[in-house]
Amino acid sequence: MNLSIFIPLLTPSLTKDIGMPVLIIGAMGLAFGLLLALASKIFAVTRDPRVEEIISVLPGANCGGCGKAGCAGYAEAIVMQGAPVNLCNPGGPQVAEKIAKIMGTEAETVQKKIAVIHCSTGGIDNTKWKYDYRGIESCLSAVNIAGGPNACSWGCVGFNDCINACNFDAISLDKSGMRVIDKEKCTGCGACVKACPRKLIDLISIQHNVFIKCSSKDKGPLAKQVCGTNQPCIGCGICVKKCPQQAITLSNNLASIDYSKCDDCGVCAAVCPTNAILDLLIGTRKKSEVNTELCDGCLLCIPVCAVGAINGEENQKPSIDQDKCIGCGICIPVCPKNAIETRA
Repeated sequence: MNLSIFIPLLTPSLTKDIGMPVLIIGAMGLAFGLLLALASKIFAVTRDPRVEEIISVLPGANCGGCGKAGCAGYAEAIVMQGAPVNLCNPGGPQVAEKIAKIMGTEAETVQKKIAVIHCSTGGIDNTKWKYDYRGIESCLSAVNIAGGPNACSWGCVGFNDCINACNFDAISLDKSGMRVIDKEKCTGCGACVKACPRKLIDLISIQHNVFIKCSSKDKGPLAKQVCGTNQPCIGCGICVKKCPQQAITLSNNLASIDYSKCDDCGVCAAVCPTNAILDLLIGTRKKSEVNTELCDGCLLCIPVCAVGAINGEENQKPSIDQDKCIGCGICIPVCPKNAIETRA
């Protein structure tokens, strides 16, 4: 473009008219700039260097499992608000110890938690459907249309919001389309817990191995009718009565385990009539046997056996059916003669 045509427009009078406002505006801008620079020095907030140190040792997952807005928010909460140093599940005890060293404190031991899915449906061939859903492939979207496409209004919808939320590739699909959680990869960050619209996922200590694999609060007949695996909790209460630790309660037709009491004996899973309780230790526990030399035939062990594995008649020494025994060990402490032992 030829700018020479605009030169005649810049007359001395026009230059005079616009020059003064420009100078004034420029001076004001310079003054405000100096004031802002001065204010930034006077009112500057010095950041505690420990915040940066803590950020450097955190894994940087920004998962929010600590309850803060990312790793930086957690680091500031530790330094400024005295937040516990052991809330980072992805980092685990190692990171907690490093943070404690920076803060000059000690890190309390926290058991690692992993995600557990309380539902046995959601796969290709084990889910009953009410209608053919063809909307956005999201669990959250699906459950907002007529209560969701699956017959069980408490069960897994199967559009993998949990998988998409996991930043650690800890949730995958097996051949049947069921979601499987990798214990080694799961950090217990809780992202999948927040992502599931039906609240089917919970964080449980990795030391526990017995779980309720159902979330249905329907009454027994309806629960069995709509469950794709025919393994719902029907609220029968047998597990509640048989649990030696009184760790199971029943509410709204659904059993739940108090893990502060549970010792993973596996009795609840063994007596559940619908196999709604998963026992990862089944077949691995050491089974009990009677030492006939010590036994006096009191038969106190028989009534405490929840699975009916101990047989015996009055004035006779009992025997334990090894096919029925699950290795819970409940019979051992009740024997007054210490005649029941675990098999090698």
